[in-house]
Amino acid sequence: MEKYDFLVIGSGVAGLSFALRAAERGTVAVITKKESAESNTNYAQGGIAGVMREDDSVESHVADTLDAGASLCDEDVVRIVASEGPERIRELMAWGAEFTRSNGQLHLGREGGHSADRIVHAADATGREVERALLTSAREHGNVNLLEYHYALELITEHHLGQHVSRLRPDVHCFGAYVLDVKAGRVRTMLAKTTLLAAGGAGQVYQHTTNPPVATGDGYAMAYRAKARMANMEFVQFHPTALHHPEADSFLISEAVRGAGGKLYNQAGERFMPDYDDRAELAPRDIVARAIDNQLKQRGEDFVWLDVSHEAAGEVREHFPTIAAKCEEYGIDITAEPIPVVPAAHYQCGGVETDRKGRTSIDGLFACGEVACTGLHGANRLASNSLLEALVFSHRALEPAAEYASNVTWNTDVPAWDASGTKRPDEWVLVSHNREELRRVMSDYVGIVRSELRLERASRRTHLLFEETEDFYRRSRVSPGLCELRNMIAVAYMIIRSAKQRRESRGLHYMLDYPDPVESERRPTLV
Repeated sequence: MEKYDFLVIGSGVAGLSFALRAAERGTVAVITKKESAESNTNYAQGGIAGVMREDDSVESHVADTLDAGASLCDEDVVRIVASEGPERIRELMAWGAEFTRSNGQLHLGREGGHSADRIVHAADATGREVERALLTSAREHGNVNLLEYHYALELITEHHLGQHVSRLRPDVHCFGAYVLDVKAGRVRTMLAKTTLLAAGGAGQVYQHTTNPPVATGDGYAMAYRAKARMANMEFVQFHPTALHHPEADSFLISEAVRGAGGKLYNQAGERFMPDYDDRAELAPRDIVARAIDNQLKQRGEDFVWLDVSHEAAGEVREHFPTIAAKCEEYGIDITAEPIPVVPAAHYQCGGVETDRKGRTSIDGLFACGEVACTGLHGANRLASNSLLEALVFSHRALEPAAEYASNVTWNTDVPAWDASGTKRPDEWVLVSHNREELRRVMSDYVGIVRSELRLERASRRTHLLFEETEDFYRRSRVSPGLCELRNMIAVAYMIIRSAKQRRESRGLHYMLDYPDPVESERRPTLV
């Protein structure tokens, strides 16, 4: 058994910023299933929303967030994040993050849904810069143990002590996690006084996603199996503009491109966004994504055009060097021709329900970042609020997490991982086939536009995949590929079940059977 004061699952902005703070209070282990830099944070292009100058205001940021969230945000949480965010951004800069400047001042961009220029960014690779700064600080800290290629299998609770655990039981505790050391091929029992779940999102549940391959929903699934409360899982944000190219793997074309003057056209050369919303290309993401989806379905086409070639070429290359370079790899000069784009799964607005200090319904378990549902995003995340939320809540979670850790001891009654009766699987085609079938089902039936018929079909098909995969899991030794499939199926189940409960259209959840918002449905969806 290994013992830590704090166990952090995930190495994105939420996990690393918490780890750096917690390291001043005790020993910290940060586990990540690939390299430490492989996280959704690292792929975030746009930036961090924050009120950083006098001609902007917290109330304006609050109003924009509430508007995007389709009347489902927790207004108190929104105000907390908007108010505390600027200080957290300055703290990030103190850790070494270097953001784009103009005339010595932070260059602030604007993205869809924002009424002011408030996006702090590092060109078009903000996440990469944030990840670099935090990883550098974490590696230099003597109290932070970074464990790469370590895959969290299960959160340890009373269930593993032979006790009955249900979501109605008020005294469930987290004692750490079982973690697969992928390179050594063994499962480690990692005990922790406090565990922070910061395992990122679940974009890989869909065929087209801007998320990296590691985003398979492991945190959601582990928390769900541990009987934590889950909320608003039906609200999956599709980024309107991912690069459409057979080799591009849904590379993200940042919201900031539209903020800098980019226009959307169908393949007939018709600019269509003004027909859908007065804000045109600067409308919130859910509106833009549905407009593009509608154009594609009406016209039977595979993509639309995003054109920024009318802007000054030098400025385009200066503001979007990463996007320009990636497009050039595929023979596209964004300063001279339009970019083919298509919507792709981007962000999960729901997740493990937390309070305003990051506490979950399980004692000793905290959650921050995309895996958490804090009440900030409501039915639709406002652009660049995600990194901000992670920074604010990782800071707010520290004091209650440290206090909890100071009042408990490690539970040494936890048994070792039991792999008896299992063997190495010899039919990996079952895993790969079921994974691709799941992603097709979710994309076809539980995507941008849904219906009762589509959801019912998705429910039946995913249940069959669940039964096949669970049978395979019971007979096989654990591996990342098999566990990822199992977790993806659990996340798909939660999305489908939540979507079936919400009989209205609100924010990111659009139902053909119920095309309008319904006041009686304006509440969180709990699983």
